[in-house]
Amino acid sequence: MNGRRLALVAVVATAVMAGCAGKIAFDNVTPGTPQRIEGKLYKPDGRGPFPALVLLHGCQGVVRQTQTWAHWLRERGYVALVTDSFGPRNDPADCKGGDDSGPSTARFDDAIGALRYLQAQPFVIPDRVASFGWSQGGLFAMSVINGPTLERARARGVTLPRAGYAAAIAMYPGGCEAYVKELVIRPLLLLIGGADNWTPPQYCREMAAAMKARGADVTLVEYPGAYHYFDVVGQKKEVLKDIEQPYTPGTFGVTVAYDPAAAADASRRLEDFLTRTLKATPAR
Repeated sequence: MNGRRLALVAVVATAVMAGCAGKIAFDNVTPGTPQRIEGKLYKPDGRGPFPALVLLHGCQGVVRQTQTWAHWLRERGYVALVTDSFGPRNDPADCKGGDDSGPSTARFDDAIGALRYLQAQPFVIPDRVASFGWSQGGLFAMSVINGPTLERARARGVTLPRAGYAAAIAMYPGGCEAYVKELVIRPLLLLIGGADNWTPPQYCREMAAAMKARGADVTLVEYPGAYHYFDVVGQKKEVLKDIEQPYTPGTFGVTVAYDPAAAADASRRLEDFLTRTLKATPAR
């Protein structure tokens, strides 16, 4: 490593340790051909160690609201790592094909690589890390605590950390139907909009009921009348006419809107969930 790169690393490390946000990079866990992934790390003031969350974006990539949640978490004593799965691959953010692309091994591998990165940091409690994703990212947030997905990863040669993710939060996730017959092995919080026609709530309802019947720790909160992006402050109600509804092929137009009441309740429930799973009790 040359002197210039060493100096840059030192600047980033100093910024992160001081409680600022710093750009970082890590390898994902794809066997044989790991992908270098970029991210932004938000750390609370102090030496820690702290519980942490990996933030997984949706089909639009990393947006302002992702950063807003990262600040919200840091203010409450959590390290937040915002991952960018699109930039390093030169993949454009594209939601036109819907937002439920199914369980992706690439994004799963990114999330496990992010977990490994956090577990190597002295200011992170290694067995107190949760995943937090929106829309498409919500599916991948669930995947890292889904027992069958973890077994499939092992079967294709992925070396998983001894301490996996301790919990997951999925906000208006797509693809819940893919997990109806599967089972999460850590606590899961689902926050969905009752009027969402981009990732309709019935599929997550069905998944949550099936998993709970098999003993999973799943909490589903549905906000009547709330649309996709209900947490995005300032998002006016509008129909995105160029986006195809993923569950009704040939039908274009999905509604998005900020819902202050739903957003406030979701924040409160998230804070309670994180206290229960990452702060109040030992990770299992």
